[in-house]
Amino acid sequence: MKLTVDVLRYLSKDDFRVLTAVEMGMRNHELVPSELVERIASLKHGGTYKVLKNLLKHKLLHHDSSKYDGFRLTYLGYDFLAIKTMVNRGVFTAVGRQIGVGKESDIFEVAQEDGTVLAMKLHRLGRTSFRAVKSKRDYLRHRSNYNWLYLSRLAALKEYAFMKALEEHGFPVPQAIDCNRHCVVMSLVRGYPLVQVKQLQNPEPVFETIIGLIVRLAEHGLIHCDFNEFNIMIDDEEEVTMIDFPQMVSVSHRNAQMYFDRDVECVFKFFRKRFYLRSKEPFLEKWKIAFIEGGVQQDRDSDDEGTEDEQDVSTSNDEGTEGEQHVHKLNEMNASGLNSFHLREQEGEVKGKELNHEGQDSGPEKQDTSDKEGSDVGEYDAELMKRLKKERRRAVAAARHGKKALSSRNSYKDKGGKSSQNAKIQKQMNKW
Repeated sequence: MKLTVDVLRYLSKDDFRVLTAVEMGMRNHELVPSELVERIASLKHGGTYKVLKNLLKHKLLHHDSSKYDGFRLTYLGYDFLAIKTMVNRGVFTAVGRQIGVGKESDIFEVAQEDGTVLAMKLHRLGRTSFRAVKSKRDYLRHRSNYNWLYLSRLAALKEYAFMKALEEHGFPVPQAIDCNRHCVVMSLVRGYPLVQVKQLQNPEPVFETIIGLIVRLAEHGLIHCDFNEFNIMIDDEEEVTMIDFPQMVSVSHRNAQMYFDRDVECVFKFFRKRFYLRSKEPFLEKWKIAFIEGGVQQDRDSDDEGTEDEQDVSTSNDEGTEGEQHVHKLNEMNASGLNSFHLREQEGEVKGKELNHEGQDSGPEKQDTSDKEGSDVGEYDAELMKRLKKERRRAVAAARHGKKALSSRNSYKDKGGKSSQNAKIQKQMNKW
C-alpha cells in the first residue's frame, strides 16, 4: 500500500484516538469489535462511528463482518501512528520520496527542522514475497498466535538494538536515531548498494574489507545471515557500510556455521561474477579457523567450571571482548608451535583432524613450565575434536529429523515382515 502522507494534514485528534483504540484492542483481538473501540476511545458525544467511517475512507482501517462486526489496522494506519509519534518527538518534520523497497520493508527520506535528511525504514512483514517468517526468522520464539503488525514491530526493535550495539563497537553501520512501532529512523548512508556498482578500482581490498566485517561480527558473537550485495553500501571512495540487521543471530545458534558459510559464499560469488575474483582461500583460511576456535572455546568455558583456562579467560575479560580473547589465544598457540590443526569444508560440514604435537613428554616425571603448557594445549585439541564430532552428530541427527538410518531399521527384516535366513544367521553370530 502506497504511503500518502498528505492525508495526515486532515486527520484530527479524534481520528488518532480511534486509531490508537483499535491498536490497543488488537493486542488480544484479531478483529476489534466496534463496541470495544467505542469503549476504549471514549469520545465525547459518541462520535466514534463517524470517525471510523472517515478512517475507512482513507484505508487506515479494515472492516470485517464475516464473524462479527470488527475492525483492524492496516499497514497505512500503523504507518500514520508511527509517523505521528516521531513528529511529536521532534525526530523529523517532513516525509519525502521513497528511496528503497525490499521484501519486508520500505525506506523513505525524512527531513529534520534544520534540513538534515535521514532515512525512515518501515517494516512490512507479511508481503507475498516474504511470508515464511516462522521458519526463517526467530521473532515468534514460543508464540503460536501472531499478526503481521506485531511481527513488524519486533523486527524493528531488533534492528534498532543491533544497530545501536554495532555502532558503539565501531562497525560501519548507519547511526540509529529513534524507533517506534515498526518504524526505525537512521542516518542516510551516502552511497549505493553494491549490486548497482559495475566497476571498482580496487576490488580485492573491498572484498577483504567485506569478509573482514563478517569475521569481526563472528568475533563479537554475531552472524548477519543476509550479508550480500543488496545489504552492502559503498560510496565513491569505496568505503563500505552494512545495513539490514533484523535477521542476525548469535554464534551459538544451531545453524551458525551454515549461516556464516552462506554469507561468505554470497560475497565471493558476487565478486567472482562481477569483478572476476578468482580465489577466496588466501582470505578465509585463518578467519575460518578463528571463527571455529572462538565458538568452541566459548562452549568449553561455559562447561568446565573452575579450570585454569576459565580463570585465564575471566581474568582477561577486562582487557577486551570475548571474541578478541579467543583470537589472541589462538595466535599465541600458533606462534609457540604447540598447536596445529587444519579445518576443511566438505558438503556443508566442518571436519577437523588432529596433527602431531611436538615437545610434549608422556613420562610420569615432573615437567617444566613449557611442558605443562604443551599438555594443556593437547587437552585443548582433544576437547576441540570432541566438540566438533559432537556438533557433526547433531547435524546428521537434525538432517534425519530424529529417524534411524535405513540400514539400522532394515538390517534384520525383510519386506514380508518375517525373519529371513540371513537374519537368522546374523542373530546366531551375535549370540557368539
